[in-house]
Amino acid sequence: MNQRKGLVMREIRMDEMGQSIDLLNYVFQMSMSLKKDRRFVTEKSRQFNVGHALGWFDGDQLVSQILSLPFQVNVYGVAYEMGGITAIGTYPEYSKQGLMDQLIKETLTIMRNEGRYISYLFPFSIPYYRKKGWEIMCDIVEFQVKDTQFPNYTELPGKIRRVDTRNKHVVNIYEKYASRTHGAMIRNTIAWNEKFHEDYWEEKFVDTDVQLQAAVYYDEDDEPQGYMFYRIMEENFYIDEIVYLQEEARKGLWNFVSAHKSMVYNAYGKTAGNEPVAFLLEDSEIIQEVSPYFMARIVDVEKFLATFPFDEPTFHIRFTVTDRLIEWNNGTYDISSTDWKVTVKKVDHSDDQEHINVHMSIQTLATMLLGYKRPKYLEKIERLKGKTDTISVLEDILPVGIPTFIDYF
Repeated sequence: MNQRKGLVMREIRMDEMGQSIDLLNYVFQMSMSLKKDRRFVTEKSRQFNVGHALGWFDGDQLVSQILSLPFQVNVYGVAYEMGGITAIGTYPEYSKQGLMDQLIKETLTIMRNEGRYISYLFPFSIPYYRKKGWEIMCDIVEFQVKDTQFPNYTELPGKIRRVDTRNKHVVNIYEKYASRTHGAMIRNTIAWNEKFHEDYWEEKFVDTDVQLQAAVYYDEDDEPQGYMFYRIMEENFYIDEIVYLQEEARKGLWNFVSAHKSMVYNAYGKTAGNEPVAFLLEDSEIIQEVSPYFMARIVDVEKFLATFPFDEPTFHIRFTVTDRLIEWNNGTYDISSTDWKVTVKKVDHSDDQEHINVHMSIQTLATMLLGYKRPKYLEKIERLKGKTDTISVLEDILPVGIPTFIDYF
């Protein structure tokens, strides 16, 4: 238990769920209630049970909160334990007192102790979370395709079946997809429940509660190769998620959209920012918008680097990292590899300064290691500072690939 200016920081109890929802409603101008929104409350209750909900209390009143959830993500083929941050909020009259900094520090400490060395979050303010050590790690693309632009792929040997959203084939397809996709969530029960309850299109276009549906593409051997989560609302087709394991499945799923041509005027969709939606359509003159999506933070630099899948078998490099919020990340890291066996040591700043050739912030380290931005580009925009030849080594040893993330929490 921590105390500060008459306030106490502690775990939020289940019987204080109402206060947590009230805080979120006030800060984000939502209109959830314990009685009216049972689905939302039930899901948040599950999250409180499996995650860590911390808050500052003024007496019995919750005034600031944060929730961290246990997830896994694929980083270039390595499954990392990840701490997902959500439900952040502070009443305005308690702002500018450093309450959230303390909540974040305590949450990151818990993550570190649990072996979660990377954290993701969806930012309500990118500048705010940059100050806390997170950085952009992926984009999202939203698109609109008119009915006259729907593709029609001929001679596909497979077929589409509409299935329940929790169908085992949907889950199996996603598991295969996540195992081969850098940055992706390796979905556990929490992640799947969040996906099934996500109301993305309701917030953007319509005020209704249309149930999520699913369609699966099966190849000629009746093997499931791709699926689509979708809704049909107000004479439009809304694609919540499209996942495929091969090109034939992508075409088959788009043919499924085209089959609704007599029912809808547009298809609205969202997918990973590195998905070339327009390029893959015959009529590429669609409306498409790419925006920053999730942010990432390295929780423990030394531990994260120890299992990072570098792209060269033998190398030696040193760099210095600064982290304004978490003291244990500050320092110089000596990384060497011989025949793919990587050794990471944190060394004293004064030890052999001439070999410390690169300096960066914790934010820059995250976006660089995850591949959202490459070392040479980060040097160009002055986010990496140091000797050019050392930065070239970074270019050589870091895997190539922009993160793909299509989840939300």
